[in-house]
Amino acid sequence: MNAYDEYMKGIVKPMREELVGAGFSELTTAEQAKETMDSLDGTAIIVINSVCGCAAGLARPAVREALEAADHRPDHLLTVFAGQDKEATDVMRSFFPEVPPSSPSIAFWKDRKLAYFIPREQIENFEMEQIKEHISGVLHQLASE
Repeated sequence: MNAYDEYMKGIVKPMREELVGAGFSELTTAEQAKETMDSLDGTAIIVINSVCGCAAGLARPAVREALEAADHRPDHLLTVFAGQDKEATDVMRSFFPEVPPSSPSIAFWKDRKLAYFIPREQIENFEMEQIKEHISGVLHQLASE
């Protein structure tokens, strides 16, 4: 591992832990992502994490708060880290090819397919509370279908 990779690993550690500490399973390899998605039953929220400011100040806090307030949490909480775990992120994105890649972003999975997607464009330039409400609304809808 070169000095840059080592530096970035240290920088993103707390960004990873923010979701893992909230109960997310982090998929760091292509194999983990493929095996997990191939066998995934039920509902899931999948966060494509990122080092950018809108991930730190908006996406991760909004996801955590929406889940804390949710009456019905998804069966699975998953995350991949764009720009850090490239192969895992590429495999994850291959499960919803109809959506252009963006990070951060939030995918909602139900019945073995993409049920809803919140791209970066619906995260950056919004207030954290608006994103939280967006996520909460999607979670409520998925639970009531």
